[in-house]
Amino acid sequence: MYYDLIAEVISLVKVYEEEANPGSQDIHLFLKWLNQRDQASGYSSPADPEWEGKAKGRSADSVINTSLVHLYRYAKLQAKAAIVGTEFSTPDEFIYLISLVSFGSMTKTALIKLNVHEKSPGIQIVNRLIHNGLVEQEALGTDKRNRMIRITSKGTEILNESMQNIRKATLNVTEPLSNDEKMDLIRLLTKLETFHELKAATKL
Repeated sequence: MYYDLIAEVISLVKVYEEEANPGSQDIHLFLKWLNQRDQASGYSSPADPEWEGKAKGRSADSVINTSLVHLYRYAKLQAKAAIVGTEFSTPDEFIYLISLVSFGSMTKTALIKLNVHEKSPGIQIVNRLIHNGLVEQEALGTDKRNRMIRITSKGTEILNESMQNIRKATLNVTEPLSNDEKMDLIRLLTKLETFHELKAATKL
């Protein structure tokens, strides 16, 4: 539930009762008072943004899709710069290690799915990590096809040595945003990602 919003509405109702002295519990009078209060404080809804091609009919969906692709590429450039001089050959390798540190050991399939990779390139990433001694795999019971992947002490050490550069790279991507803007963006991106995760799951 929207507890913070409910608490704010209750506090506004108290102010309304003290300032307006309405004499009746009329929602329309309350909304009118609230609107006048916002106008007096200089609040106004932000105008819709402008973008290239808008006048010619380019949709908001097109702009969002293009921006997401561009931001992915900018983030990838920052990530590549962060691993220069390390044992990582691609940013995906340290992302896989961070996944294992954050969520613990998991099957190869789960690790690949978590990072939204197709099976073939995902297996290549895991195999490189195994070859370099950064992760290890262990069969689950008698089923040797289903293997658990876990980070090794070497993998943990290499990841820790690289974390300062990795954090700097992630900060560079979001640098112009305020903390409030970052929270708003996280909410929107989480909504999008959750939708597509559920949609992908229904196709399995």
